[in-house]
Amino acid sequence: QELPETVLLKFFRPENTPVSGRPTPEQLSNLIKTSLHYPESFNHSFHQKSLCLVPVTLLLSNCSQAVVDVMIDLRHKPTSSEALEIHGSFTWLGQTQYKLQLKSQEVYSLQLKACFVHTGVYNLGTPRVFAKLVDQVTLFETSQQNSMPALIIINNI
Repeated sequence: QELPETVLLKFFRPENTPVSGRPTPEQLSNLIKTSLHYPESFNHSFHQKSLCLVPVTLLLSNCSQAVVDVMIDLRHKPTSSEALEIHGSFTWLGQTQYKLQLKSQEVYSLQLKACFVHTGVYNLGTPRVFAKLVDQVTLFETSQQNSMPALIIINNI
């Protein structure tokens, strides 16, 4: 029995075919990688001071080769009652919106303060991050994919 003859396939593209330089929505939603750095648990004496302030660092990494405009919004609150029941509510102190520009592969560290009035488990993963390429003409930035919940335990001492 004879083996069938193998034929090499040749793929080619005519030189004048335009290649789309426009990034896909998925690529646009992955321009900026975010991570929150904070203590896993925090001890505070609510009897001495009613407000518990915890320093939190939001690290923003530009994953692209382009300059990116970034907008951070801290005013977002979980809307589901279940999220509030489990984690409770807290407030970000100070400025609630930030606009910055990150160069290619740049990492930026933003210092935040979370304010708590009760003990409990809280999700610090509420900041919403939007980004767009600087040279992109668009009215709206693309929402960046959110990471996993960032849980912190506030203890009374």
